[in-house]
Amino acid sequence: MPTPEAPTQHASLDWDEQGQPLSSQFADVYFSNENGLAETRYVFLANNQLPERFAALTADQQLVIGETGFGTGLNFLCAWQLFDQHATATARLHFVSVEKYPLNKADLQRALGLWPELAPYAEQLLAQYVALHPGFQRLVLAGGRVVLTLLIGDALELFGQLDAHVDAWFLDGFAPAKNPDMWTPELFAELARLSHASTTMGTFTSTGYVRRRLNDAGFKMKRVPGLGKKWEVLKGSFIGEPTAGEKPWFARPPQPTDARSALVIGAGLAGCATAASLAQRGWQVTLLERHAAIAQEASGNPQGVLYLKLSAHGTTLSRLIVSGFGHSRRLLEQLPKGTDWDNCGVLQLAFGAKEAQRQAQLAGAFPSDLLCALDKSAAEDKAGISLPAGGLFYPEAGWVHPPALCALLSQQPNIQLQLHQEALQLRRDGDSWHAWNGEQLLASASVVVLASAAEIKRFSQSAGLPLKRIRGQISRLPATAASRALSTVVCAEGYVAPPRQDEHTLGASFDFNSDDLTLNSADHASNLQLLEEISPELAGALNAATLDPEQLQGRAAFRCTSPDYLPIVGPLADAAAFAEAYAVLSKDARQAPDTPCPWLNGLYINSGHGSRGLITAPLSGELIAAWLNDEPLPVPADVAQACHPNRFALRALIRNKG
Repeated sequence: MPTPEAPTQHASLDWDEQGQPLSSQFADVYFSNENGLAETRYVFLANNQLPERFAALTADQQLVIGETGFGTGLNFLCAWQLFDQHATATARLHFVSVEKYPLNKADLQRALGLWPELAPYAEQLLAQYVALHPGFQRLVLAGGRVVLTLLIGDALELFGQLDAHVDAWFLDGFAPAKNPDMWTPELFAELARLSHASTTMGTFTSTGYVRRRLNDAGFKMKRVPGLGKKWEVLKGSFIGEPTAGEKPWFARPPQPTDARSALVIGAGLAGCATAASLAQRGWQVTLLERHAAIAQEASGNPQGVLYLKLSAHGTTLSRLIVSGFGHSRRLLEQLPKGTDWDNCGVLQLAFGAKEAQRQAQLAGAFPSDLLCALDKSAAEDKAGISLPAGGLFYPEAGWVHPPALCALLSQQPNIQLQLHQEALQLRRDGDSWHAWNGEQLLASASVVVLASAAEIKRFSQSAGLPLKRIRGQISRLPATAASRALSTVVCAEGYVAPPRQDEHTLGASFDFNSDDLTLNSADHASNLQLLEEISPELAGALNAATLDPEQLQGRAAFRCTSPDYLPIVGPLADAAAFAEAYAVLSKDARQAPDTPCPWLNGLYINSGHGSRGLITAPLSGELIAAWLNDEPLPVPADVAQACHPNRFALRALIRNKG
């Protein structure tokens, strides 16, 4: 298990007389004092032949750039500008960069203000430059035409977790003498692992040590003339042997070769997010929904909470949550604040010594702009009400109106929404999947994504996935003059949110045994008891003691979860053929047979998000799109594998139950 990321430390900058930034950590400049733009365009763009390569991209092709040292984002913005100038309208640019000390937003804005000609690109970057925390962070720009995957933390560790095929490298860490960790043989070996026969590289350094170590790693580097005062720089290409890929059950399935058409079943948050990620990449998407409108089940609550249940130990789920939170939080920037979402913060109360100890560990493991510990007095100041305890405060979190997020995601030109269409059966015919309701053919496409929560078990292909439903009920309470003082979401065993449309959402119950979605007074009474535990003062302000549970308004829906509480996201294999192909694992789990995985070609899953769908479902849509478009994955490889549908079949074999 990877170690937990160290809390993010923002770059510490000094500014020279010309207003240019210098790194205090490394006592080095971010770019040339003479002409940073010219240096970037020569060393990185020209030496990687990017003008010609961008121009040569055909419709729906992409180019992937990898960079060591994001810094001010100057190289990224220059590459984006060049891509805009030379690439066809439906080509895509994917940029992956690592940064241990990201600039804070104010410093980034000041630094990029030095380049007025890049302002149109800088503005888009700055608009998405929020909730950037340790690990993998996905930024979708230019309507999905440009994607930036920022790796926040140590370069060697994070590139070691990257699943990607990089076409061009920008080596742009601070100078080797100032920052030797960015120029090690171990890091160069990771860059080689991510490279292929056409991969090129450019770097401003011409140090003999760097050139020799890159050559040792499989690159062929040569010195070429530099620019301005820089006598020489290095450029080269990868000539080494490609490294062995993932084990076959986690390898990337074959790319669809026919029309880029997709059928997404289920128009809740998982389905709408998946449809959006594919549509932004030029896919023609049919979104099937059995109800009369989108977001009618678990995604239909009036308020959902961006609640980060984290571990201080760098668990798979914790890293997924930090990445997913950032991605969702950036999506919300596109919605009207106050009506459809509010970053009012989330306060998790510390009930009891055990919870207080857990929270203290979290406060030491994560940056203070993600979470911070508050004593009782400070917590009450944030919440605007009296509380029984202090707790952890998540300043960038808050509440969301999930139907509005679903609408934002599903209302795209390439998405055709078909309502009142209930798919009961999937059949493969040639290169296409067909969705049927009895004798009625509903839709066909080369790819199908099942995003209908536990309902995916009705299809024979996915019937064996261990999904379970949990009934949840929320209560809606009219705001009062006194309750409107609540200024942040407060959570304990339940949660209560500040008012939306003058109504508080309170919840939520957990019932593993009920299949009945009729509102019941017992759950309303239980929710009112949760409110009393959160804040007796707020319960009084809402007249909770006088409310009749029989008369309360609310909503019930099923959450869908997996046995290990991770979502189920990715390509699906034929269960019987899988058990036969890898039967040897039931005798020796250390075996690594090279038999290709018997995929159900073009069939994918996005389900099992439990109560974390607002945080994990949108990023999971990006993960599926990355598989289908051969893009860098938006999460570490081990996180993708931990969410993979094949994990259950593997465990069954290894436990000799295959």
